[in-house]
Formats: sequence, structure tokens, C-alpha cells
Amino acid sequence: MRILHTSDWHIGRTFHGHSTLAALAEVLDALVAQVREHGVDVVIIAGDVFDSATPAASAYTLLDDALVALHETGATVIMTSGNHDSAARLGFHSRLLRDGIHVLTDPLAIATPVTVHDAHGPVQFFGIPYLEPAIVRQHWSERGDADAEVAPPPLRTQAQVMHHAMALVREGMAANTGRSVAIAHCFAAGVDVTVGLEREVRQGGLDMVPLTSFDGPDYVALGHIHGRQQLSNRVRYSGAPLHYSFGEQHKERGSWLVDLDADGVASVAWLALPVPRALVTLTGTLDEILADDNVAQHLDDWVCAVYTDAVPQHEPMRRLRERFPFCALVQHQPEGADAVDDRSYSQRLRTAVTDVERIEAFLEHVRAGQGASEREAELIREVLDDRVRAEALV
Repeated sequence: MRILHTSDWHIGRTFHGHSTLAALAEVLDALVAQVREHGVDVVIIAGDVFDSATPAASAYTLLDDALVALHETGATVIMTSGNHDSAARLGFHSRLLRDGIHVLTDPLAIATPVTVHDAHGPVQFFGIPYLEPAIVRQHWSERGDADAEVAPPPLRTQAQVMHHAMALVREGMAANTGRSVAIAHCFAAGVDVTVGLEREVRQGGLDMVPLTSFDGPDYVALGHIHGRQQLSNRVRYSGAPLHYSFGEQHKERGSWLVDLDADGVASVAWLALPVPRALVTLTGTLDEILADDNVAQHLDDWVCAVYTDAVPQHEPMRRLRERFPFCALVQHQPEGADAVDDRSYSQRLRTAVTDVERIEAFLEHVRAGQGASEREAELIREVLDDRVRAEALV
């Protein structure tokens, strides 16, 4: 059996205020072509189908178009919900969908697989929707043996609810013969945190699920991380099909193509997807960034401009967009700013005695640590001296 593992479509997300629908539609068309070209039997979408719990109508239209196109290839589609999705909305029409398209959003049905057959027999697909502990623990309050001497731990963390969900998967595996695939949306231990985490994973600490929680299935298709990751030969993240931040610009976009034989995973290959518009970060003074060579190379790219001038420049975004139509982000990071002390503005003011020191503290605050230049310091002293003389005449 041949499986295509994708995730984190985030239909409806914007990129620095720009719609991504057209770009994502182009990428999903390429994904459908790959499904057809490689004779894929099952397409897995491991959560975060939408970017919002209340998607716009245009987002539903794009999803419908993609699902219809995938269905027309002859592949079975199995989709779960992520933390960005509303499980209720995503799963609302699941019973009405045509044969071969399955939307798995019910935590009470985790142990009930979708069964797909090949020449070697059945393959059981277990879908685990994103599990919010505060919501799902009410469904599993009766878990465990009532006569057991030790009560099971409370379900308060993502790791605890995923451990219980995977126990349900293993129960389902025991009750249904054949090979097995689990689909989940979470942050698994062992992930490289440089690849682009979800923006709201957890403030104040990452709630990680141990890799051992996924023991059992022949393959585990994960979503939630936007860069591809291989935690083991049988546990992987596919990442998002489109770049959604400049932090992801150097990460390939694509899907995992997984072949199962009679014994489990036979091979896994990476299928790269096209990038509709490349992302680039240009660093230097504003004049250096606006140089003709840069414009010639990056005229059609999404541009993040990090300019290093000592002081903020006038209307940098307007000037940049005159040269780079797709400039999406401007950041001011003066050279040498990291070398200044770490005192706050209020702390600097408290230690300032003279007006010159107070002005210097203000300039360092608004110019990322860059104080007055020699000529500026001279002008400041002249202005202050003129003020003193004027007050003396009153």
C-alpha cells in the first residue's frame, strides 16, 4: 500500500496581511498530481486543515476542491483535526461525505479504525484528533479498572491524553487484524525546535509527548510542526505544504511517500512540492538592500528587509516596496545593538543626572542602543546652552 502523508494546510492563513489561498491552491494541485503520478492509495492529512475555527467560505471552497480532486485520483482520503481546526465544524459533514473520504474528529472513536485493503490484507488507520486535556478528560473519566489498586494519573497534559489515546489505538489494533497506521496532531519529544513551531504551542514551556507513546503502529503520521521531521523510521512529521513565515524559508515543502509491505514500512521517500513565491531575508543598510543587484535577483520574491542603519530611516516600507513589490516585513536592527548594556529605559533614566545624560538614555532607547554621534552630541550641547542663556534673560 502506498500512503501520502501531508499535514498543516492552514487554509485561510494570511502571510503578513496577504492572502495565501491562490498559492495554496497551486501547491495542492501539484500534490494531487503527485498522488496520481505515484499511484497513491491513501492520502493522510494530519490536522490543521484550516487556520481558524471559523473559516471563511473561500476556505471551505478550497478544501472541497482539493478533496474532490484527490477522490478523483482513486485514493482514499483520511483527515483529522488539529488545534487550529474546530473539530465539530470539520467533522460536521463527515457522515455525508462520499465513500473514500473520512474525517476523523471524535475522540470517542479513536479505537475504531478506517480499514483499507491491499494485496497483503487490511491496513487499519486510527485517527487521533487534536486533544485538549480540559475538554477530553470528561469523556475518559471512567478509564481504567475500577478494582485496580492504583488509580490512573489525571489527564492534565498533552502527554497524558496522547498516552491514553495511543492506548486506545493499541486496543483497536488488538481487536482488528492487519498492519496499522496512527495519525495525530501534537508536539512530540525529539523534534528540532528550529524548524518552525506553531505560534501558540504553549507559553512558558512546551508540552511534549514522549516518543515512546507512539509504540505499536507500523507508521505514525504526525502534524503540528511546519518543517519535515523524522523522529524514527516509522514516526514522522511532513510539515506544511506552504511557507507561512520567514523562519521557514529554508525548509523544503513536501510530503512523505510511504510504502507498506506485508511486514510494515518498506520504504519512505520525500516528495518535494513547488514554492509559488520564494522567501528571502535581506540584511544590510537600507541603501545596500535597495541596491540594483538585490532588486534584479529578488524582484518576484517575498522579501524580509532587516536594515542595520544606526537610526530608523524615513518610510522604509514605502521605499522598499517601490523596488520590491512583494516586500512583506521590515525590521530595524542597528549594528552593534547587542553590545549595549541590558538596563531598561527607566533604569537608565534613574542613573542620569544631567540633561545630556537623559537625552542620551532616550536616544539609546529609541535607536536600539545607538546613542548620539559626535556631531549630534555637539548640537545637543548647543541647544541646551541656548536654553540656559534664554532662561537667564527672563
